[in-house]
Amino acid sequence: MMIPTARRSAGCAPTRVAAAIASAFLLAGAGAAAAAPLVTLDRNGAFVAVEAYGPNIVHVTIAVDKAEVLKGPGHGIIAQHADNKPFQHRAAADGDTFASSGMTLRINPTAVPSIPTQSQKYFAPSLAPVGLEVRNAQGQQILKMTGWEMSPQTVNEEKTYQVGAEFHAPADEHYYGMGQNQESLSGLDLRGRTLDCKHWYDAPGGETVCVPFMVSSKGYGIVWDNPSATRFSAGVLGSTRFQSNVGERVSFFIITGKNADELYSGYARLTGKTPIPPKAAFGLIQSKARYDSQDQVLRIAKTYREKRYPLDIMVVDWFYWTRMGQLDIDPAQFPDPDGMNKQLHDMGMQSIISVWPRFETAGRYFNELDAKGYLLKDKDGKTQDGLPFRSDRTGGLIDSTNPAARKWFFEKVRDNVLSHGFDYPWLDETEPDLVPDGFRYAIGTGDRYRNLYPLVHTEGFAEGMRAWKPNRRVLILSRAAYLGSQRTGALFWSSDIKSTWEALARQIPAGLNMTASGIAYWGNDIGGWQNLPQTTEATRAPLLDPSDARNVVGQNHDYPELHTRWFQYGTFTPTLRLHGSRKEAELWSFGKQAEAVMAKFNALRYQLIPYIYSQAKMTYDTGAPFMRPLWMDFGTDPNVANIGTQYMFGPAFLVAPVTEQGQTEKNVYLPAGTDWYNWWTNEKLAGGQWVKVAAPIDQIPLFVKAGSIVPLGAAVQSTASKQAIEQILVFPGSDAEFTLYDDDGLSYDYEKSKGVVSGKLRWKQSDGKLSANGGPSGFAATAPKLVKVIGR
Repeated sequence: MMIPTARRSAGCAPTRVAAAIASAFLLAGAGAAAAAPLVTLDRNGAFVAVEAYGPNIVHVTIAVDKAEVLKGPGHGIIAQHADNKPFQHRAAADGDTFASSGMTLRINPTAVPSIPTQSQKYFAPSLAPVGLEVRNAQGQQILKMTGWEMSPQTVNEEKTYQVGAEFHAPADEHYYGMGQNQESLSGLDLRGRTLDCKHWYDAPGGETVCVPFMVSSKGYGIVWDNPSATRFSAGVLGSTRFQSNVGERVSFFIITGKNADELYSGYARLTGKTPIPPKAAFGLIQSKARYDSQDQVLRIAKTYREKRYPLDIMVVDWFYWTRMGQLDIDPAQFPDPDGMNKQLHDMGMQSIISVWPRFETAGRYFNELDAKGYLLKDKDGKTQDGLPFRSDRTGGLIDSTNPAARKWFFEKVRDNVLSHGFDYPWLDETEPDLVPDGFRYAIGTGDRYRNLYPLVHTEGFAEGMRAWKPNRRVLILSRAAYLGSQRTGALFWSSDIKSTWEALARQIPAGLNMTASGIAYWGNDIGGWQNLPQTTEATRAPLLDPSDARNVVGQNHDYPELHTRWFQYGTFTPTLRLHGSRKEAELWSFGKQAEAVMAKFNALRYQLIPYIYSQAKMTYDTGAPFMRPLWMDFGTDPNVANIGTQYMFGPAFLVAPVTEQGQTEKNVYLPAGTDWYNWWTNEKLAGGQWVKVAAPIDQIPLFVKAGSIVPLGAAVQSTASKQAIEQILVFPGSDAEFTLYDDDGLSYDYEKSKGVVSGKLRWKQSDGKLSANGGPSGFAATAPKLVKVIGR
């Protein structure tokens, strides 16, 4: 425990005596690697540094060694964005206060000397107490730190500390974020839970991913600045705690905002903007574990075109190589990868190819990498070959904490693999799968940098891709993330999950807390990745006929139903990607009935591309995700605090996926403060109530918020084709606006506002008319003719 065991931690100081601290207002230097803090305070040998990143972000660092608090932020943080100018510092009897238009931070004064009690003599604190409180722009206290911790220990033969901080947890506070955790079936609120914030492929519910950004319902977020394994305890026994396994200081950022979007804008300033992915990322992505030849890849692609089912990307998964780490393409399987990719491009498709960071000892590069020190080492300085606890893994791990190693890796992949016409890399095993505990990176021990690998590994490729093709957007499929990973152009997915109804249910709250962690582009393997059981435990009759899919599903009678429900959910996630260890994994692989329903939803997905792509621009501008837990938009409705089974998809859609076998109706909560339209029936319902909604197999509960505008695109076979706006749906109830955004879908011209097409659609409720300005030529005149008003 941190508190009250005073030998290990220090609590909040009394506020009776003034601290004689001179006010020093030091400004951050533009472009500096580490800005000077506003001030560094001495609290009886506990040093506290305060640094700002604009009016609503402060960085607080606490340590017993003054040099530690002056080191600047850790990995993932953009130090050049520090900006102390908005804050004023005042030293007074009640402590040191730092005030701006966005927040007020007060550091408690030095504790008053007093005669210790007998108990205090025995449990003598080793750390001077430090406490702080934060008030929002309205003067309301929203956060109070009650203690901090530096407990000596030895980790991986390194003398270090367990470091932590404790905060008061009001009974009505709710907590979200902290990366991907798949332990919940429905609840979203982290309150009352203790999470191990570390990348853990073998977590019982599915892989966990640590992005240590916690968002509170009180209007603040904490970015915990420590990449070692961290335990997060939310609202347990009245306290919220962060405890990291390795460190010499406590370092965290506090972001405030009057709404969720302001918090994510602050997170983007702190860790980086989320770029707009290539437009193809929003279409259908077809993958399988695995397509074993280029003939198979082309046959699948051509079948999509013959069936007139839209498709944007074909994926080549693992073992296209001759040996793990050979970084080659097996000519027996893929005799002409350049020609294959040309044919895909001619069909309006792009390609992704899997790249692994592992090198077998018998491969052509192992000796070179070993000699250069580019692989993960054991405690004796020898390259670690495989995992001691898994017999199915071998090979050394490229040490991407070493800039030279990650440059080498990218260049070899570029020259040997990507140069054959592949558009984008898929970086697998980015946790990394070779768990670094007890091992050593070039940067330091694997324990100290336990969660860093997915950031540096993916960022190395992002930098390399952009240097190689400066005006071609980066897209990387990645299995894990850390603070700042959103800036790499990566699409993240929930790893190798099971092909079960339970696994599907776990995806929804897991994904919502991942996007709440500032990682907007998250998805999952539709249908699950693990081998498909050929039997089932379902007790209800399947809603889809499996008889014409026996070659794929065996006696797993309800799998076509599960796959279809999963695809319906995937239609309303940032990326729509089919994948899995099945004999077949395409839209037509699970029977005619399943095919018809999935084709219907695939067509709907492409109709919604203009709507979705406009949300991508919103995320780029603001940092806010567009797959949003209900608390982000309806925080004043107490009923939404723990709902992890439904969510908003952009500003208009409320999505409630079906996750139970045989289910044909579902209870759905409609948030208060607005009316809602049933997408399928146009029925209008009042918010603030639970409703029972029909969910036949070709529908999922889907509602649109009153006062919404939804543009629909014309049918296209891929996003490579110019897509016209075919219809503009208006769901009346209040005045509404929608910013319709488009660009070339491939280049970075949007960063310079070049080639951008942006139009504003406005609905005026009082006169029942829609107007438009901007957009493509003639759009303002044409748009009102495309309007369909729901309910008329």
